[in-house]
Amino acid sequence: MADLPQQPLAVSTASEKNSLTELALFFLRLGTTAFGGPAAHIAIMEDELVRRRKWLTRDKFLDLLGASNLIPGPSSSELAIHIGYLRAGWMGLLVGGICFILPAAILVACIAWAYVRFGHLPAVAGLLYGVKPVVVAVILQALWGLGRTAIKSSLLAVAGAICVALIFFGVNALLILAGTGATIALVHRFYFAKKKGHAVTQGVFALLRRSVTLKGTRLVTAIGAGTAATVAPAMWSLFLGFLKIGSVVFGSGYVLLAFLRADLVVHRAWVTDAQLVDAVAIGQVTPGPVFTTATFIGYLLRGPAGAVVATVGIFLPAFLLVAISGPLIPYVRRSATAGAFLDGVNVASLALMAAVSYQLGRAAIVDWLTIGLTISSAILLLRFRINSVWLVLGGALVGIVAQAVRGF
Repeated sequence: MADLPQQPLAVSTASEKNSLTELALFFLRLGTTAFGGPAAHIAIMEDELVRRRKWLTRDKFLDLLGASNLIPGPSSSELAIHIGYLRAGWMGLLVGGICFILPAAILVACIAWAYVRFGHLPAVAGLLYGVKPVVVAVILQALWGLGRTAIKSSLLAVAGAICVALIFFGVNALLILAGTGATIALVHRFYFAKKKGHAVTQGVFALLRRSVTLKGTRLVTAIGAGTAATVAPAMWSLFLGFLKIGSVVFGSGYVLLAFLRADLVVHRAWVTDAQLVDAVAIGQVTPGPVFTTATFIGYLLRGPAGAVVATVGIFLPAFLLVAISGPLIPYVRRSATAGAFLDGVNVASLALMAAVSYQLGRAAIVDWLTIGLTISSAILLLRFRINSVWLVLGGALVGIVAQAVRGF
């Protein structure tokens, strides 16, 4: 047992409460203000938690980001769950994830109520017009800081450039992540490694068995028992449908759209194409995780209770997967070859962020005002270290005012 990775350090009850309170307040605020999708969420977490609060190092942040990208589900939500676990143990895992998801889910449910009542989406064009250029600057600032840490050698630099090219050629994101990690690990194993890591590998499997049997099974049993006793058959079907989707979807909101359409429109005929497009649009234009699209659809199908059931169903796999994989990350870093694999995944993850920032930039930077917003935001971030949340809120205000002026 001496070789097992250490659990989060034991702290006093008062310190633990302080950590949980800090986690809850930060992720509640992030879930309320973080527009722009997963890349923007990740960039804001890096700015706040690595640069400002120094809750974790850039190296650790990159490891958690790479691990989040390797499992299905919403990557930014899984990163929040990982950070919660690192900061405050198993309670932190729950608090970090729930507090990030909850504000967005509540907002989306309110919009779904308005949609059902009035039959159309609220106007958000002006808001997004001002927010998106700021988000581009926030992502670029994060890429600059994380890239300097992740690119540790010329090999990783070349791998990152190849990843960017593969993304623009349309290669599947999971293949890029796993392929880059495997390639870097093989190169390290056959050209640089010194026959280390056998005991570490045994420890990984031992900890995996321990995590699955002692923690994952308990969590599944407790949640499964409570849900089965209270959810009616129609709700149970709704829950299982979104649980399946949350367990298999990798990638962006557009990948989620494909899965939702295949299951909910084509197979089950629960919603129409028009309703699905509206649901995905709301998930992308509201702050917080894009997967709150499920909240919107659940409300359309079964009202407020359906919104809760669909939200729990699609996000539950993220909590379970992080609970199982999170304790393994220290083992990965203790093995030279496995650590090289994670280095490759980290570089590929940043390449995915770079591609997203390019695509977002093309859509967001459309005139002199948006150019000015991007440049001024980048200067305020890099030179004056202004909090990115204030910049996002400022961009939203500029966008709303600009739309109002043009409306006259």
